Amino acid sequence: MRKSPLCIAIALLLFPTLFAQNKTAFLKENFDKIEVYIPMRDGVRLYTVIFQPKDSTTDYPFLMERTPYSAGPYGEGEFPYTVGPNVGLLEGKYIFVTQDVRGRYKSEGNFEEMTPNIENKTSAKQTDESSDTYDTIEWLLKNIKHHNGRVGIHGISYPGFYATASLPGAHPAIKAVSPQAPVTDEFIGDDVNHKGAFFLMDNFSFMNYFDKERKGPVESYGSQIFNADIKDAYDFYLRLGTVGNANGMDYFNNKAKIWNEITTHDTYDDYWKARNIRTSLKNIKPAVLVVGGWFDAEDLFGALETYRAIEKQNPGADNKLVMGPWTHGAWASPNWSRYAGINFDQNTSKFYQDSIETVFFNYHLKDVGSPLNFEAKIFETGSNTWKSYQQWPPENATPLNIYLHSGARLNTTVPSSKEGYTMYNSDPDRPVPYTAKKSGRRNNEYMAEDQTFASERKDVASFTGEVLENDLLISGPVKAELKVSTSGTDADFVVKIIDVEPSVDGKPEVQRLVRAEVIRGKFRNDFSKPVAFTPNKIESVNLDIPDIAHLFKKGHKLMIQIQSSWFPLVDRNPQKFMHIPSAKLTDFRNAQIRIYHQQDNPSRIIFPVIH
Repeated sequence: MRKSPLCIAIALLLFPTLFAQNKTAFLKENFDKIEVYIPMRDGVRLYTVIFQPKDSTTDYPFLMERTPYSAGPYGEGEFPYTVGPNVGLLEGKYIFVTQDVRGRYKSEGNFEEMTPNIENKTSAKQTDESSDTYDTIEWLLKNIKHHNGRVGIHGISYPGFYATASLPGAHPAIKAVSPQAPVTDEFIGDDVNHKGAFFLMDNFSFMNYFDKERKGPVESYGSQIFNADIKDAYDFYLRLGTVGNANGMDYFNNKAKIWNEITTHDTYDDYWKARNIRTSLKNIKPAVLVVGGWFDAEDLFGALETYRAIEKQNPGADNKLVMGPWTHGAWASPNWSRYAGINFDQNTSKFYQDSIETVFFNYHLKDVGSPLNFEAKIFETGSNTWKSYQQWPPENATPLNIYLHSGARLNTTVPSSKEGYTMYNSDPDRPVPYTAKKSGRRNNEYMAEDQTFASERKDVASFTGEVLENDLLISGPVKAELKVSTSGTDADFVVKIIDVEPSVDGKPEVQRLVRAEVIRGKFRNDFSKPVAFTPNKIESVNLDIPDIAHLFKKGHKLMIQIQSSWFPLVDRNPQKFMHIPSAKLTDFRNAQIRIYHQQDNPSRIIFPVIH
């Protein structure tokens, strides 16, 4: 969830003490730190930190990050371990600016979750993140010396959203913007929900520290809202019982404004639609570099869909996409060469920082070097190679239909049977775990974890293809078109795409997860207007699955798994049509789920394949 405590802990591990000391010393030796309150058009003042190069013989561009996670350490004598997106840009020297956004930490005003963009503002009282960015830049241009009149914006996760939000009505001085893992649409595919299915574990832990109330500007929010010593997340959330119980006296106890909002609004209503920044991404003038990770559990959707929205609504815009083999923000680490037992045989984060990010900002803000010569730079998992494309998805990708068949089989032909289906019992008291590992926090490697633990369960339907005689390259978005029925009136459907790696040197085969997505079944027709299932009636459930760039190698097998729980990553569906955050334990019931593979009701996965 944005920058969860887990992600922060990982980030700290990625910046060891010696590295931090060296960069802090470099900052102190080469930059002056300035702390100011910058007034916005409505009079609210935003706390802003400026690191200005001591060398005043050159004019520098601004490189700015706006954050809800603190611009500290506070005090003009206190320096962070580093500033800016990467070491190369720090050493190349910019005027670095970090700002506490409205209503967070030392800034004045009230904080709004994913502040909605206001188009065609009519008064100074109408403010949003675009106007706050605009007003900040106006002040910087007028009050900071030795600048060249150009501004770059960057940010990862929630700061990635603020980078995106700088684009509508952008200040003319903004020349380059890099939204990285940007929070984009929290109901359809980012942190809070995926296709209406609530991501329980991440939100519970994130809101515990992020959603604590403040009375005014503060340097620290203090302790979390509650203490929860979670050692086994599966057991803890099962004992928690329901989403509603999270507001009990031992937990949020109605002290968390955002938690209450996101659990109250359980359909794609005006609350969520107003926070979908994609609709505002029009008339984009700055150059844009969107960055995301294939193993990003928080905002994989955000990166892909921000890029797509700009492409669709701004023909000819200078808009580029980078997707690497990274978890949330891992491209900012000094070294990223392994993940979940996969060795990439290269330092992917250093390559990105040196050859893409630094090149992008230096060219647009300093006129140094050449522009990036690709539209999309994509790391292809399976082959562990970087590929450049002039459009994404690749124009030469063609659809390949893979059908589910009786006997747990996959192939490219439509089923001939008139009666075939696979049935499993979905028991809310024994939901399918999202990982085989026992942990109090999210297993950050679950997105490439061996799924053998799931295929061994009777409540998971697994379908496997024949051993591949040739390499199979999938590049682009995937779509699942399922024919299903349930004995209940609601159900979740999780579709997992798996690369079955053969046994090597006596080691067992690995069912490597490549991509997975979930949809809350009542939203199968419309995310704004949920519809109950008619018990045991065959219905269509279509699911858009985030893009893949993966090579299934010759000798491997393709596997599809379908299940109706993914716990506690996703909250349990009571399998009864209702407002789920209000569910009681008595509302939860077993359901018999059928996945059809009949001639008249075929289920298929549509892959974009490059031959």
